Amino acid sequence: MTATTLADRAVVRLSGEDVRTFLQGLVTNDVMGPLPVWAGLLTAQGKALFDFIIWADGDDLLLDCEAAQAGALIRRLTLYRLRRKIDLTLDPALGVHWSRESGHGVADPRLPALGQRWIAAPGAPGEGWHAHRLSLGVTEGVAELGSDKTLWLEANAAELNGVSFSKGCYVGQENTARMNWRHKVNRRLIVVRASEDPGQAANVYYPDLGLAVMRVAVDRLAASTNLDKVGTPIIPDWLEQALAQSSEL
Repeated sequence: MTATTLADRAVVRLSGEDVRTFLQGLVTNDVMGPLPVWAGLLTAQGKALFDFIIWADGDDLLLDCEAAQAGALIRRLTLYRLRRKIDLTLDPALGVHWSRESGHGVADPRLPALGQRWIAAPGAPGEGWHAHRLSLGVTEGVAELGSDKTLWLEANAAELNGVSFSKGCYVGQENTARMNWRHKVNRRLIVVRASEDPGQAANVYYPDLGLAVMRVAVDRLAASTNLDKVGTPIIPDWLEQALAQSSEL
């Protein structure tokens, strides 16, 4: 099995008094049931601030998050803690591991094709994860989603199991739920394959993979900028099916 430690990920530990109930009222997904799940912490308007995968470790919860944003995430959650007896700490003894092959860990909660994922002591870092993820049309992190820029449903969160519409209130829930029930997801964050530098039309993170925000037109995507300058959008099966279903409503 070929496995690698994701060097740009970190693990934040939540321990103390009823941490599941605390997080349940803040994040987009249901943390009272089976874990791991992918979730977001949003603004009141429903825009992504942080995204992470939530794991259980006994009575504690572990947040598999961007290493560069771990400190900011802890500070943000601390604002909501108030007088609860909850500790939020970076756990340097743990790292996030990934493999394309089965045999260890669990399937990524967003999309099984992403591969297997698990939490353990850090090992040797490797490459391949980000290119593999983007080739499947899956975005994550502040560099790609932005901070207070992208509505959670525009980041394809519903299609990638990143939101529960039955769990009850959380920060940003009102606008997120309204967009879903009214089918008002008019734009999508899409991975594009660029044959040349698209300039300001898209953000390029790898030699030929970048991002663009595109408007949804009927049952397909139309670029909000010139597609010839952006590149070819990657519309994986999971997104194609979602768009086809939305066009029938």
